[in-house]
Amino acid sequence: MNTVLMLTGAIAGVDKQAAIIVVVGYLIVFLALVILYLVFRYVMPLFFKLKLYRRAAREGRHLDDSEKQELTGEVNAAIATALYLYFDEIHDIESNVITIRKISKSYSPWNSKLYNMRNL
Repeated sequence: MNTVLMLTGAIAGVDKQAAIIVVVGYLIVFLALVILYLVFRYVMPLFFKLKLYRRAAREGRHLDDSEKQELTGEVNAAIATALYLYFDEIHDIESNVITIRKISKSYSPWNSKLYNMRNL
């Protein structure tokens, strides 16, 4: 019962302006994500088609249906598999064994205790 009273007291103590700022902040981020989705989903393909038509017009040819084909799922899967296998081959196979050899030197000025002692 005390936790419920503490919770309602904490909620009542929240500044209304702070709550408005939080809600507006979330709305701005959400709307920005929706706008980015719409741009990438609908506007970018439109720009790519426009670029394709301009290139064809510059070269003096007309686009037929064979050039307008989009890649199917099978073609995308084949390309992704080929890229995966290619990049997997590039990485060399290691033995996963680390060998640490201790090399002892007779004298090194960096670890000599002689220089750390005070001569009185």
